[in-house]
Amino acid sequence: MESKAVVSMFLTVSLCAAIFVTQGVAQTQTPPTIPGIFPPGLPVDLVKCWSSLFNVEGCVLEISKSIFSGKFENVEAACCKAFSALDANCWPQMFPLNPFFPPLLKENCARIAPNSPAHN
Repeated sequence: MESKAVVSMFLTVSLCAAIFVTQGVAQTQTPPTIPGIFPPGLPVDLVKCWSSLFNVEGCVLEISKSIFSGKFENVEAACCKAFSALDANCWPQMFPLNPFFPPLLKENCARIAPNSPAHN
C-alpha cells in the first residue's frame, strides 16, 4: 500500500516539475513532434493541458491513482468535469505511455458527471 503512495507522490512531483519549467527555457526549445499524434501546425500547450487539472484540488492525484490501479471510483465529479473539458489533442501528450487511459477515463466520467462536455 505504501508503494502505491510513493509512486503516486513521485508521479505528482514529476508532473509538477514538468509543468513549472521556466518560460524562457520553454521558448528556446522547440517541442518535439510525433507524426500522427497531432498536426504539426497545431502545437499542444502541455502546461495549459495539465494546469486545468491542477486547478481542481486533488484531481491529478485522483487520476494518478486511476492510472496505476485501473479503478476510477476515486475520481470525483469536479475532476471529471475538468478532464472532460480538456482538448482531446492534449491526451496523447499527457498520457504518452497509456493511450487507452484517456478514453476509459472519459467514458467513466460520462457516468460520474453526465453534463460534461463531449470531445471526439
